[in-house]
Amino acid sequence: MLQAYELHPDAFTSTVEERAPLPVAWWEKRLGDGTGAEALVLGAFLRGELAGVAGLSFEPRPKSRHKARLFGMYVPAAFRGKGIGRALVLAVLEQARRRDGVDLVQLSVTDGNLDARRLYERCGFIVFGVEPRAMRDGDEYLAKVHMWCDLRETG
Repeated sequence: MLQAYELHPDAFTSTVEERAPLPVAWWEKRLGDGTGAEALVLGAFLRGELAGVAGLSFEPRPKSRHKARLFGMYVPAAFRGKGIGRALVLAVLEQARRRDGVDLVQLSVTDGNLDARRLYERCGFIVFGVEPRAMRDGDEYLAKVHMWCDLRETG
């Protein structure tokens, strides 16, 4: 993820400066089995090399426990075009389906990141709004496109 934050700062809200100092235990906590975890991260491997990651977080509050959020989706350039991104998104959706009471997954993608947006649309996500000035990098503002997938209608 540190590579993702460095190479594509416009795609992620987190920064290298923010996340690099975190202890390994913080990152490892996200690799749990997901049965009761607040969040989990899935990895895709190709020939023994990490070829992509995607995270899924679950809402803890009673009125929003039906929602999960896809976050931190990243496939390094060397592995793109091989179906890894699609496999990760579909695996995230399957993990969300396995959680009792979760019936939708949301995400946000930087406005203008058409490859990512098309991938999400092919996996069943639809746009429900655009947040102007969602992120600021120096003097530049970036909008985020908000998308959701109804798990009851896909699968």
